[in-house]
Amino acid sequence: MHEMSLMSEIINLVSEDARLRAIQKVSKIEVIVGSLSNVLPEALEIAFFYFQKQGLELIDEETELHIIRETAQSKCKNCGFEFEPDYQIALCPKCEWTDCLLVKGETFKVESYEGSDGT
Repeated sequence: MHEMSLMSEIINLVSEDARLRAIQKVSKIEVIVGSLSNVLPEALEIAFFYFQKQGLELIDEETELHIIRETAQSKCKNCGFEFEPDYQIALCPKCEWTDCLLVKGETFKVESYEGSDGT
């Protein structure tokens, strides 16, 4: 389950930035996960729950994980039709053209986090 290492890296990135900003407690982390990103949101949540229980400095059982699911979208280079593909390489359902551009759906990133300085 590579989501465990992905969540570890998310927590490291958020923790590093939070320390630079003198944030002592992270209350919420928002992550965007595209439907074609090869990341399973449910497995990411399980990994997050595991790290919550570890008694980390900035992340605890009250910290929330909010996963924003990004739906995939492709655009046909031939007719301009936009559609939701099942795979990264897709056939246009309107004109059956094979040259389509994946516009969104591969995103995997930390969108934001919230925290406090403890005062």
